[in-house]
Amino acid sequence: MNSTYAKDVPNSTHAQDVTVLTGTAACCAVGNAVLHTLMVPDHLEEKFYIGVLFVVGSAIMLAVAAGLVFMKRPAAAWLIGALVSLGMIVGFALSRTVGLPYGYHEDGWEAPYGPLSLLVEGLFVLAFLVRFGARPLPRTLNELRDFAIR
Repeated sequence: MNSTYAKDVPNSTHAQDVTVLTGTAACCAVGNAVLHTLMVPDHLEEKFYIGVLFVVGSAIMLAVAAGLVFMKRPAAAWLIGALVSLGMIVGFALSRTVGLPYGYHEDGWEAPYGPLSLLVEGLFVLAFLVRFGARPLPRTLNELRDFAIR
């Protein structure tokens, strides 16, 4: 498969789009970590395991942000960030509907933290889908390698 990569083309629109998407995702990951870190003390008191999950999620999202910025091929950072963001969105929804294990149930949105968290998590997932969703899935090992490079 002979193809020209955006990184090989000066002033490529694709390369600029990737940079904007990566920057957006990195900012969302940092925002996510900050928002959840701010909520850790209250959640450690309310339900210890939720506070621990917030600490772990924040640490992962900071690592994702660093990976997006500093890794030459950040496909793993993208995937981990999207999965963690989706997990946080699902956790948020479950905690306000059917509840989570050990009787954890939230009644409100914890403004501004809840809506802002959903915003940055949703934007990260959207950036991931735009970044990786606009091309066919790889069919061979070489295509898989090329997919991860972009």
